[in-house]
Amino acid sequence: MPNHGYIISRRAFTAGAIASAAGASHALAQTITTPSPIGPFFPAHYRGETDADLTRIGMSAERAQGQVIEVMGRVLDRHGNPVSGARLDIWQANHFGKYAHPQDTSDLPLDPNFQGFARINTGADGSWKLTTIKPGAYGDGGGQRTPHIHMDVSGSSARNIYQMYFPEEAEANARDGLYRRLGNGAPTSLANALGDYRYSWDIVLIEG
Repeated sequence: MPNHGYIISRRAFTAGAIASAAGASHALAQTITTPSPIGPFFPAHYRGETDADLTRIGMSAERAQGQVIEVMGRVLDRHGNPVSGARLDIWQANHFGKYAHPQDTSDLPLDPNFQGFARINTGADGSWKLTTIKPGAYGDGGGQRTPHIHMDVSGSSARNIYQMYFPEEAEANARDGLYRRLGNGAPTSLANALGDYRYSWDIVLIEG
């Protein structure tokens, strides 16, 4: 089913996030996760992927190239309450730094075994878990993006776009224009390394 109907402009996301944060900042019990632009490679079509394993297509025995990682976390509201049933649409570049998207015209190779997109929901305790490949950096030398994972997160009352960054990529993060633009909000977009290629990242919404 095409996703075109619910793509929201960068301007709308940015304006909404600034207005919401300004109105609620005096009452926050949790640090709100800083939103990011939707980016140019939001999936053009939703193919029905509901599994949390991006490292293979369907039941295929073939696995995508690159370092397999596990990312887990919770979706919370500003009071620290878990958001049950929140929807996470997740997309990212493959190991080589290539998106399976018609607007990605780079010469980097596609990986036919990499799913690249997932739609999952949080449990009763707000938890979620994802198995994927650590994404590669992409772009030319002047505008190369640091490795990151995109997430479009919808609770019952709030929705925003986020990018998760990797703590071991400190130098690449520091060179990345979008990461630098986060300013004081950058730590809310940085995952915690748990060792053994596992990461933890909680997402705090303005409202549940």
